[in-house]
Amino acid sequence: MHAYSRLALATAAAAALTGGLLTFAASPATAADSFKVAKADFNGDGIGDIATSAATAYVSGHKDAGQVVVLYGTTTGVSSARRTTLSQNSTGVPGTAETGDQFGYDLAYADFNHDGYDDLAVGTPHEKVGTDTNGGAVTLLWGSASGLTGKGVEIPDPAAGSHDYWGQNLAAGDFDGDGKADLVVGSSAATLYLYKGGFGATGTPGSRTTVKPPIESGTNDYPYGPMNLTAGDVNGDGRTDLVVDGYETRTSSHWNTNYWLPGTANGLSTASAKALKSGIVTGIGDIDHDGFGDIVTGASWDTKTGDGRTIPDSAKGGRISVTYGSASGPATTRAINQDTGNVPGSSETGDGFGWDLDLGDVNGDGCQDLVVSSPNEDIGGVTNTGQVTVLYGSRTGVNTTSGAQAFAQSTTGVPGTDEKADLFGADVKLDDVTGDGKADLVIGSYENGGDGAITYLPSNGKKITTSGSRTFGASTVGVSTSGSPQWGAVFAD
Repeated sequence: MHAYSRLALATAAAAALTGGLLTFAASPATAADSFKVAKADFNGDGIGDIATSAATAYVSGHKDAGQVVVLYGTTTGVSSARRTTLSQNSTGVPGTAETGDQFGYDLAYADFNHDGYDDLAVGTPHEKVGTDTNGGAVTLLWGSASGLTGKGVEIPDPAAGSHDYWGQNLAAGDFDGDGKADLVVGSSAATLYLYKGGFGATGTPGSRTTVKPPIESGTNDYPYGPMNLTAGDVNGDGRTDLVVDGYETRTSSHWNTNYWLPGTANGLSTASAKALKSGIVTGIGDIDHDGFGDIVTGASWDTKTGDGRTIPDSAKGGRISVTYGSASGPATTRAINQDTGNVPGSSETGDGFGWDLDLGDVNGDGCQDLVVSSPNEDIGGVTNTGQVTVLYGSRTGVNTTSGAQAFAQSTTGVPGTDEKADLFGADVKLDDVTGDGKADLVIGSYENGGDGAITYLPSNGKKITTSGSRTFGASTVGVSTSGSPQWGAVFAD
């Protein structure tokens, strides 16, 4: 999942480890729902919406101030026609747009105030707080019958001054199983903050606890703590669990280690944490329809570092690891790359397979399907134009034998053309944005030199199709194309 947002650190480190092959600067998102077609519904119409950001957009002349865009689903999918675009200069939004804030660096959605409309948590980890340039901020924006209105509240940092980048990681779920949405917030410290029981109209949570997974805090060289947070029910107990993609020093035997933290009646348990395969992007979904969420982790780097060292859990061109869930949590793991079975393409140095991924049920068979991006894929001699791969779930797990699909901008019916550094697949999302109960595919790219664009490919009920597809860029949704706004590089989970 990444080169600026939630995985700015991860991207920089990955680039160093792979000889600088990962050149883009954006963070993909993680899958939030384990057993159904995922969808955020900010206006309560029953059709899924997409929240995305342009965290490095200019606002009122301020570079990297950041904006958030919600695309409202319709029976014909998402477009630029029905949307809301917000910044910290929008009426009701707390704060003021300032240079370097990066409003929208990370996003998470849930109905935090229990009014029937999903709300959006927005991380602004570079917000200046007092004399602290990167103190950070977290804002809740409320949903309503007319969608995301801009009305919201800020969640104060409970440990201001003891860490930086408050709000660099966000994850929403029901971690204690009480039926109310909770929010986990990360920073440069290893400690996470769990806000339980949702939030009232004033933004006051039911309670707040600290969670200390077995990961490292940031260092002077790598000032980030957790690199990514992913919510989903892995052990099928009705409580949301959390996967923490954790940073470890480069002198470690493992470049990064990820941990599964189970949800309990008291919240997240670190005592029962289990280590997972390494990688810096994770999704959770029930691929084999057995009632347990399966963990998919992407490691988009190649097998060797720039100085020749071998990276654990790696494969040429990148790979994903699928760890199947069970009543006791993570169980067996299977590795997949572009040389596995009939997965489209072939593993080539620098492809970045596993850079981003997401899960959703495209064909309604109850098995979650998987989209994996390779934004550094070269096609027809065009460098880093990008490709996405759709792999379908089955009762026996991910199907790598038949049915797989690959999409690039040169694929018949996909809008646009393969261009250098488009990074098609900078972020990907499988959500039901037509209201038919089947997950559609939404793809972010770095179109037009980093302006950003979104491509919509619908489900026809059986598979992803190009019929009815469309693409639209940053300027069509009110995002300034000054600089490199990277619109569509971060989707909310």
